[in-house]
Amino acid sequence: MAGSSLFALIDKIAVALDDVALMTKVAAKKTAGVLGDDLALNAQQVSGVKADREIPVVWAVAKGSFLNKLILVPAALLLSAFMPVLITPLLIIGGAYLCYEGVEKIYHSFADDHDGEQHQKDLEALTDENVDLVAYEKDKIKGAIRTDFILSAEIIIIALGTVQHRPFIDQATVVSLIAVLMTVGVYGLVAGIVKIDDLGLYLLNNPKSGLRGKIRNKVGNGLLSFAPKLMKSLSFLGTAAMFLVGGGILVHGIEYFHHLQLAAENVVNTWPAHNWYSWLVSPIFTLLLGMILGTLVLAAVKTLSKLKP
Repeated sequence: MAGSSLFALIDKIAVALDDVALMTKVAAKKTAGVLGDDLALNAQQVSGVKADREIPVVWAVAKGSFLNKLILVPAALLLSAFMPVLITPLLIIGGAYLCYEGVEKIYHSFADDHDGEQHQKDLEALTDENVDLVAYEKDKIKGAIRTDFILSAEIIIIALGTVQHRPFIDQATVVSLIAVLMTVGVYGLVAGIVKIDDLGLYLLNNPKSGLRGKIRNKVGNGLLSFAPKLMKSLSFLGTAAMFLVGGGILVHGIEYFHHLQLAAENVVNTWPAHNWYSWLVSPIFTLLLGMILGTLVLAAVKTLSKLKP
């Protein structure tokens, strides 16, 4: 009898863990768009320091990110426990902010060369003997942690939205797992990304003879040319993901947009050979919705900033 009860308990625990794993997987997919942008932004934030200080700076920002989530996770769980009605509006606000941030990045890429100006400032700071590099590094870390707080809040709210109707223990487990996994994943990848060019330089500065040397030179040159392309790709994919995630949140949170998407899918399904491309309707709809909403929010922000004395 005791043995059967023990096995029944183990079976229930296994089922519960399986449910948590499934919910965590769903939440991770939902937050993937923010993760891409988080990765690109943090890699850019810590790229303007000396090579031997890159890993310590990444570690400092990672510790700040953990502290951010120690604040955000309990706050989100308290919100879910006492004011769950606010979760959907917060999700929609977060989605609108994601769309706005994506449009703003595109706007600045055409309006000015913000990244080029920042890169020039970083170079001047590193070569100017009068610049306090310790204070400069601390400013970089503080800026990265502030950015992380905003993106972490979006990740936590999105993850919480996927388990909104589950028991509190499931919510706490899934949101906590997402917080830890995202932090470890993001800053582990950031540490690897900022060291790609250093690895390339190491291979070129330590040549070998023969075929092995030729391979090292090719790999070194390849890594040096790959690093900036990777940063640009991350930025592009992160921006696109922001529109997809933000637009998707609006579709699921506002019934009107959900019906519009269904109507678009029904229209496309009446076209010839629709089986080949009908699956594109949903991502294209959410992408366009995210871009339109982001443009409207950006226009409102620009108008208010002009009216501000």
